[in-house]
Amino acid sequence: MAKCNPRLSANKTSIRGVVGELLGMTNPDMPLISLGVGDAASFSCFRKGKADFNEALIDAVSSSMFDCYPPSYGFPFARRAVAEYLSKGVSHGISEGDVYLTVGGTQAIQVCLTVLASPGCNLLLPRPGFPPYEAAAELAGIEIRFYDLVPSRDWEVNLSQVQSLADENTIGMVVINPNNPCGAVYSSTHLQEIAETARDLNIPVIADEVYGHLVFGGSRFVPLASYAHLAPVIIIGALSKRWMLPGWRMGWLALCDPCGTLKQVKIATEMLMNVTSGPASTIQAAVPRIISDTHEEFHRNVLTVLETSLNLLYSRINQIEVLQCHSKPRGSMFMMVEVNTTLLYGIENDMDFAKELIREESILVMPGSIIGLKNWVRIFFGISPELLIEACDRIQAFCKRRQI
Repeated sequence: MAKCNPRLSANKTSIRGVVGELLGMTNPDMPLISLGVGDAASFSCFRKGKADFNEALIDAVSSSMFDCYPPSYGFPFARRAVAEYLSKGVSHGISEGDVYLTVGGTQAIQVCLTVLASPGCNLLLPRPGFPPYEAAAELAGIEIRFYDLVPSRDWEVNLSQVQSLADENTIGMVVINPNNPCGAVYSSTHLQEIAETARDLNIPVIADEVYGHLVFGGSRFVPLASYAHLAPVIIIGALSKRWMLPGWRMGWLALCDPCGTLKQVKIATEMLMNVTSGPASTIQAAVPRIISDTHEEFHRNVLTVLETSLNLLYSRINQIEVLQCHSKPRGSMFMMVEVNTTLLYGIENDMDFAKELIREESILVMPGSIIGLKNWVRIFFGISPELLIEACDRIQAFCKRRQI
């Protein structure tokens, strides 16, 4: 038998692997409603005002000017557009040379952790969190140390725990804001506290801002780069969520480092980017036109639909005795819901809940244990309000049937 990388062992779980397993249990007599995968772009209610995005790509393809290989770090004009976007409202400007274009946010995560990895190092990850960070860290040989997000404090970071977990081998801490999977949007005060903690620990902050500006309920998105004077910030972003273009696989890694502490990281990033492939040339060519325009009608519609669906879901969950949402989301597209399994017949944990729900009602939710929180589920609300009403009806019926 040919050998393979032992870090790719068969017993590893992933979101896509769990989703695939659950989809094989769907009730054939009922149409599937997926509340497990964050793909709002598949719903027509989010496409109002989006036509210009397609036109930008069509123009790039039609011109035949971008049938060539792009530079390793991305076309300069596309990098410049991303840098200008990330610099808005930030006193520590990000330049074109600080931006590296990647195949979605996932490649940005892989590049970042590969570059930071060193023998015996460790990385601080949020729990609950986003599993691709854990997977990328394991492949890079990085020890993972989880810090908790506190539901009773709107899922804020447990900073005292962060301080206790870090040591001289810690290479950074990941902060996801707006948060997937909790829906938290951190205040400027809390972000400053995070940056100050990173400064005291002498580590960079890896700021996952893929859901940047997807906030509602009076919340405001504050980029962590606003506090880069306290600790260097490595930004991960993409077109996938705010612009509803996940299938374009267009992301970026950006360094905000006014004190110059990431010089070696920058050199290593460029070395790695020189031997990897980036996003398609035509996709890159469309970036400036998409990211430089305000597209107010489009963004306003997205936020309106998301907030409508969120309010509906939050109201309905509160009517189901065995489920509890401790903190109403203020951003992203997800809600964490605790499941009181002691009140449910034949259900011992969150995985049982997800399996039985899809078997009986064809509703897909993500078991919380996959993202670090047992006996919780992650529910995606980036779907049309009409479809969400039907999903809530089925969830409520299921819980009523199973309640002891």
